[in-house]
Amino acid sequence: MKRTLFILMLAFMVLQLPLAKAENWSGADEKAEEAIKQLSPDYEPWFSPVWEPPSGEIESLLFSVQAGIGAFVVGYVIGRHGAGKDARNA
Repeated sequence: MKRTLFILMLAFMVLQLPLAKAENWSGADEKAEEAIKQLSPDYEPWFSPVWEPPSGEIESLLFSVQAGIGAFVVGYVIGRHGAGKDARNA
């Protein structure tokens, strides 16, 4: 049963890939920028970034590292919390 469900989910995901368009993968920052330009074309940002990554790959790398660190912290906190309960119950 679990294997059949897994295969169906995998097939569904693979079949969806050709239907995905590049514009659907844009980030929230880009969509917000487009909305601001539509609402107020003469808007000027208050400040500029201190540092911009030299390429999109570096930006993706930094985002992935940030996500990995966050996942580690969340996992560590959940693990410590669960270990504390087990120690108290023993």
